[in-house]
Amino acid sequence: MKLFIGIDVSSEKLDICFLDSEDQILLEISLPNNIIGASKIKEHIIRFTEHIQYKRIIVGMEATSVYSFHPSAFLAEDAELKSLGIEVVVMNPKTIHRFKGLFEEDKTDKIDAYRIADFLRFDRFNISLIKEEQYMALQRLTRSRYQLIGQLTEMKQHFLENLYYKCNTLTKEIDTSVFGSTMMDLLTDSMSLEDIANMSLEDLATVLQQKGRGRFSNPQKLAKSLSKAIRDSYRLGKVMKNSVDVVLASYAMMIKTIKKQIKELDKAIQALFEVLPESKSLLSIPGIGPVYAAGIIAEIGQIERFENEAKIAKYAGLYWKRKQSGNFEAERTTMTKTGNHYLRYYLIEAANSVMRNEPVYREYYLKKYHEVPKHQHKRALVLTARKLVRMVDVLLRNHQLYAPERSV
Repeated sequence: MKLFIGIDVSSEKLDICFLDSEDQILLEISLPNNIIGASKIKEHIIRFTEHIQYKRIIVGMEATSVYSFHPSAFLAEDAELKSLGIEVVVMNPKTIHRFKGLFEEDKTDKIDAYRIADFLRFDRFNISLIKEEQYMALQRLTRSRYQLIGQLTEMKQHFLENLYYKCNTLTKEIDTSVFGSTMMDLLTDSMSLEDIANMSLEDLATVLQQKGRGRFSNPQKLAKSLSKAIRDSYRLGKVMKNSVDVVLASYAMMIKTIKKQIKELDKAIQALFEVLPESKSLLSIPGIGPVYAAGIIAEIGQIERFENEAKIAKYAGLYWKRKQSGNFEAERTTMTKTGNHYLRYYLIEAANSVMRNEPVYREYYLKKYHEVPKHQHKRALVLTARKLVRMVDVLLRNHQLYAPERSV
């Protein structure tokens, strides 16, 4: 006999269904989503085990944003429940949604809890997503960094859009980034474009060197390009110019703030990442630095959670479903993209970097690149990321450093 506990999680409450392997509902209750409610679930589990010796006790719930974190962690880490051999599984909501679609029934929290328990009976669920605390802590940092990078990219796009109003030929004329501290100060400073255009090239080059602290290799060339860009650009009316200047100053401040916060996160990630034993294994791969390595490890967690490298690839969404019917076998299938998009992002970005630093991966990338006429880079890079999964799995599972293949 087995015991299955399905939990439908929301921000405020937990709907629970206790089901045995003979599809008999033992108990259906609704509890608050807090330590008191989770403790009540524990009490019920212990009470059921006092009367029956269950072969397996499985608790399942959907990964519902942050709401499932606390109850899943509480039940997975409790010492008494561990002694009973309890298994806690956090499942992809899409999987449960597809399973519920097989039945013509109402949609309620009570029914959802039952269907989660019912799904557990078939033993077709994937591995648990429960991780140890240090991996979850690292994940909070790496995911926050990922989100800040997205915000920074968006801020830069808006800055360039408004910069075009002010000086529409600037980005075409100059060969340095407009997001460097010198250019940002110059474009949002009290000095107007007319003031800059009226300066002599020698004076402008001096200003650039002072603001850039001597970092420009050829300030005279930059001064000439900047002056030309201003002369060739359209002029704005006073009202429009004032509005654009305010907007540019606002975005410049936000970009500066986000960059500062990213640096703070990088320090925290570095400090936490260095104490993890897996860090040295991934950092030994050419092209993988602390950011990509930390992101990959934060999402994978303990490598023992996965049976093999194929499970990791499927978890990341680097998986292509086979399509076969009769004598037909599809040669081209689309990637699922239903897995962990954070892990997929870090694996693909890491593969792009490894490909540029490791000849074996560069050769593999080029081979896949020339196999098709369309979407060559995207396809080749994704397939290279899939190949990288195998190496990541071997290094983490065997606790070893990367050794490049030697040519014979």
